[in-house]
Amino acid sequence: MELHDLHHIATDFKNTDEMPVMFIGHGNPMNGISDNAFTRTLGKMGKSLPHKPAAILVISAHWLTKGTHVLVAPQPKTIHDFGGFPEALFQVQYPAPGAPELARETKQLITGTTVIEDDHWGLDHGAWTVLKHMYPLADVPVYQLSIDYQQPPAYHYKLAAELKALRRKGVLIMGSGNIVHNLYQVVFSHNAQPYDWAISFDATVKQKLEQRAFTDLVNYHTLGQEAQLSIPTNEHYLPMIYTLGLVNKNEDIQFTYEEIQNGSISMRCFQTV
Repeated sequence: MELHDLHHIATDFKNTDEMPVMFIGHGNPMNGISDNAFTRTLGKMGKSLPHKPAAILVISAHWLTKGTHVLVAPQPKTIHDFGGFPEALFQVQYPAPGAPELARETKQLITGTTVIEDDHWGLDHGAWTVLKHMYPLADVPVYQLSIDYQQPPAYHYKLAAELKALRRKGVLIMGSGNIVHNLYQVVFSHNAQPYDWAISFDATVKQKLEQRAFTDLVNYHTLGQEAQLSIPTNEHYLPMIYTLGLVNKNEDIQFTYEEIQNGSISMRCFQTV
């Protein structure tokens, strides 16, 4: 076998082995211990992938930093970064191993900024309340990349594109936030009716995703009053921007779940296929 033939075989294998990229609307921390349509869908999503990931990289709305940090802890702790919930939620542990080598490789891939290694953070609820349903055995290594909250959406979109090589290494990259996330108008009731503006903006984002109008979504501040109501602060929206930056030109987007919870929180999830 010639060397160039071996190269072609290796290249074909990597393309076949590429993992999808996901956006998860994680919503209320109580989803971590709930059995509902959303959490059951998460379970199905974990089983629907072509193979178990070599590792999972989560960009969560709940790790905001000055500068970009990557989690290199070999055994990340479970972070209960919320208050006022039942004790049962605080008792949950998600003891997935970390992925220090992949974390440091992620650091090397990012050339647009200096990435800081962090071994103090763990898995916040944007990660574990989702992964607990997708991979309940906690047998897939997990690490996180922080969001530099001083930077504009276009910065995050560009940074995400530098991570694409990880998908060819079997890494499932997941943005975890919410497209619509207005806690100022949230209704704490299981049967809360969605606000009209929440329904409308969620539908607008869906349409933009179908049209691959990613630039419009990066520049969401141009999308009118509904965008302002849906994104009063953008920490939950930015994980979706990372997902968009990771989508390849030849990929389709499949919507895996849609619902508005508590009146003002979109649970929309999607992934590449």
